[in-house]
Amino acid sequence: MSSLSICVTRTTTPRLTDALRDTSPFGGVFTDHVLVCDYADGHWGTPAIVPYHDMPLVPGPLVAHYGQGIFEGLKAYPRANTGAVVFRPDANHRRMVQSCRRMAMPEVPADLFIDGIRALVAVDRQWMPAILGGTLYLRPVMFATGDALGVRPSDRYRFLIEMCPVGAYFSGAVDLVAEETYVRAFPGGTGAAKCAGNYAGSLVAQREAQARGFHNVLWLDGIERRWVEEAGLMNIAFVIGGTVVTPALNGTILPGVTRDSVLTLLRDMGVPVDERRISIDEVFEAHAAGTLEGAAGLGTAATVAPIGRLRHRDREISLPALAADSPIARAAQQLDAVRTGTAPDVHGWLCEV
Repeated sequence: MSSLSICVTRTTTPRLTDALRDTSPFGGVFTDHVLVCDYADGHWGTPAIVPYHDMPLVPGPLVAHYGQGIFEGLKAYPRANTGAVVFRPDANHRRMVQSCRRMAMPEVPADLFIDGIRALVAVDRQWMPAILGGTLYLRPVMFATGDALGVRPSDRYRFLIEMCPVGAYFSGAVDLVAEETYVRAFPGGTGAAKCAGNYAGSLVAQREAQARGFHNVLWLDGIERRWVEEAGLMNIAFVIGGTVVTPALNGTILPGVTRDSVLTLLRDMGVPVDERRISIDEVFEAHAAGTLEGAAGLGTAATVAPIGRLRHRDREISLPALAADSPIARAAQQLDAVRTGTAPDVHGWLCEV
């Protein structure tokens, strides 16, 4: 058991209403409380759960100058009465530690991360949406708060955990256009870290894709602009001739927890899984040959989002819808069953609150 001590100060002006809880846009409303913990003088302070409030920063926080900012995303799922479970917080913690190392930031201790999440969910459990598929989306975030202009790692940081009531992220298929002007990541860069700069650099490409009638971009590799990497903010997997093919983790792709979970369940089902390089040309050739049986984006927010249209230069295809017996659809159903408690948690993925 953890000996972590968390001071809890409850709000005297709760904001919870049924409308805020059940109908707010994804990530549009935060719950009443937030966990805060600061790092200074070489060690972490005492974490506290406090009312959600504005937090002043020094005029020159290093995060604003040199981008030392990372985050995670995971969900809590309802159980009977006032219970809840958090899905794979240990995996998200491991990834945050890797992001800390890549961004020259101090590592977030496991008990601060995991027990902090459990404590915050327990305090604001009543914000769990009373709608089908409703969850609490958790956002651990860490950023540099040191006040200086020298190009160096900060000596002070703030770690927060905040939470939003959420429903479905996508309501239908996701349309993508392959991106050749902008690049998400290069070998040796920060593509495998969940750092803020990766997302800032993707926004102009997303905006231009939406202006063309697509939801987001299909990221290609930064050298040849040939190899498929990610689908907007998600990992991606294709079903080709009965095999699930997904780009291998090579340092430029974020190691998604949903990706890992889906691949694990596919292997449990005996479905062939091939983690390798896949070119944009191979995708179009598989469609022409009739062997492309569908594709999906894999991510925490959307879980499994089927890909609809895919455009590359002057060619465009409509991918087959994921049938109920598609390997990815079956894995998605099994994943949902584990998280909602209707299937056994054989991999120990659920953390009870």
